[in-house]
Amino acid sequence: MVNFSLEGKVALVTGGSYGIGFAIASAYAEAGAKVCFNGVHPESVEKGLKAYREKGLEVHGYVCDVTDEAQVKELVEKINREVGVIDILVNNAGIIMRKPMLEMEANEFRKVIDVDLNAPFIVSKAVIPGMIEKGHGKIINICSMMSELGRETVSAYAAAKGGLKMLTRNICSEYGEYNIQCNGIGPGYIATPQTAPLRERQADGSRHPFDQFIVSKTPAARWGNPEDLQGPAVFLASDASDFVNGHILYVDGGILAYIGKQL
Repeated sequence: MVNFSLEGKVALVTGGSYGIGFAIASAYAEAGAKVCFNGVHPESVEKGLKAYREKGLEVHGYVCDVTDEAQVKELVEKINREVGVIDILVNNAGIIMRKPMLEMEANEFRKVIDVDLNAPFIVSKAVIPGMIEKGHGKIINICSMMSELGRETVSAYAAAKGGLKMLTRNICSEYGEYNIQCNGIGPGYIATPQTAPLRERQADGSRHPFDQFIVSKTPAARWGNPEDLQGPAVFLASDASDFVNGHILYVDGGILAYIGKQL
């Protein structure tokens, strides 16, 4: 029988206080995992804990900057002591800066790379030894359609997510022999509070131009919801995916498969 249960597993979802991370962490808790998440600030952690409690879920929240290797090492050691050795890691924490390349400062580019690419390297490096010792582990990197496509104003983000795709494949290559599976999820355009302004109706009742653009480019003819990522995330964290490794699962409503309609 296919086993999608996460009963007794310990999961760390970085940036899991809201949005995609919150949806994935909630699904893991409902599937039986002991869930941990982090936030950079105490306020975000407390807000996240409150949101989980409102759903009737008991999770563990920690303050940690995932770009700081010393803080990450301390976080992983604390989780190992307080909850258990991590079985599942979701590298979800990320930022985006929309700015034309010629207007972007090098330090701004570095900041995006630091959060979106260096942090997954740092956190993965911290949890892999425990996974090797346990004889199994699941690492899931939240990639993006920008792991495959470019778009104006997102040079740093696309560079980071393209790098994260290859980090995913390299972790698979280096640690697959230890029964560690490292895969990625590439969300399409997801309806979150952060994208709400792009979906607001205009004064005349028409759709926002960007909303029109995304819906027209998506065979599913809609934005995704955070819940659309829950099934794929549980699959990749469960025993059902033990022979799936180095794969990027795009949950995009078909955008990457579609050339678009002729006007």
